[in-house]
Amino acid sequence: MIETVCTIELPVDEVMRIKRNRLEPDEKKENQKRICIVTGIHGDELGGQYICYEIIRRIKAEFHLLNGIVDVYPGLNPLGIDAVKREVPPFELDLNTVFPGSNEDAMTEYAAAKLMEDLEGADVCIDVHSSNIFLRELPQVRIHSEEAEQLLPFAKKMNTPLVWIHPSSTVKKGSLAYALNHKGTKTLVVESGVALSINQQFCNQIIEGIFSVMHHLGIWAKESIERKEPVVAKEEDVVFVNGDCCGIFLPCVEHAGKVKKGQCIGRVLDTIMGAVAQEVIAPCDGILFTLREYPVVNEGSLLARILKTEEQENE
Repeated sequence: MIETVCTIELPVDEVMRIKRNRLEPDEKKENQKRICIVTGIHGDELGGQYICYEIIRRIKAEFHLLNGIVDVYPGLNPLGIDAVKREVPPFELDLNTVFPGSNEDAMTEYAAAKLMEDLEGADVCIDVHSSNIFLRELPQVRIHSEEAEQLLPFAKKMNTPLVWIHPSSTVKKGSLAYALNHKGTKTLVVESGVALSINQQFCNQIIEGIFSVMHHLGIWAKESIERKEPVVAKEEDVVFVNGDCCGIFLPCVEHAGKVKKGQCIGRVLDTIMGAVAQEVIAPCDGILFTLREYPVVNEGSLLARILKTEEQENE
C-alpha cells in the first residue's frame, strides 16, 4: 500500500510528497516484525532506486513468503532526485545533516521530523547510499563503534565483503542513521558504487543481503543465497591514500582488486607541463575498496582507501 509520509507545499502551487510502499501479509499477526528500506536521501545516489524496485518486485512475486512488514522509501529527497542534485533544492542543504529535525522549523527539518516519526520503532532500518561523484565504493556496511555490538549481527548478514566500524568520534551527527540509532531503532548504512549511476552487480549483492536480514527477523520465509562472510574492519585496518598535488588522477589498477605494498595504483598528471606530478604508491598490501572516480584532484584529495591484509603468497 502506497502512503504519503510527508506533504510540503512549495511555491507556484507545487507540492513535495515523500512516499512509502508498505508490504504486509493479508492476515496480520500480533508482534509482526518490521523492516524499513530507505534511500534517495541524496538526490544523486541512484543505486537504491533499483534496489527498492527489485525488493518490491520479488516480494510481490512470492507474496506467500511474507510474514512481516516491509516499508520501502525510494525517495527521501524527491526534489533532489528530480533536479539531479545531491542536496535539497533550492536550499542546497544536505538532508542527511538535519535529523532528527523539528516540526516547527523550515522545510527540510520538518521533513526530517516526519520521517523520524514514521521510521521509529522498526526492528531494523537499512539506509542505502551510492557514494558520491568523487569515489567508487565496494559494497560495505558502515556502523559506528558505539552501536557495533547490537548492529554487527545484522551487518554480517548483508552480503557485503566489508563491514567498517567507524570510531564514535567520526560519526556524523545529524544523519538519519545516527538519529535513529540514538532513538533505539537499529539502523545500518550501506554504501556501494558511485553517484549518478547504477551498478547492478553491487545492487544485487545488497538485495540478497536485505532478504537475508528479513529472513533472520522472520519477515521472509525463504533463506537467501549463501552469503559472503564479510571482513570486519576497524579504524586501524583502513589506510587512506591522499594526493600530494593538483592535477588529473588516472588509476592504473582495477577497483576492488588486491594491491601490494609499493605497487603503483595511479598517477596524478600535470597537464600544463605534460609530466607525471605524482606516482601514487600503495603503502601496504590490501584490497582497494575505495577508488577515486572523479579525475580532477587537489592537494589532499582522497584517491583511495585500502583494507590492509596480512596474506602471504607462497610461490
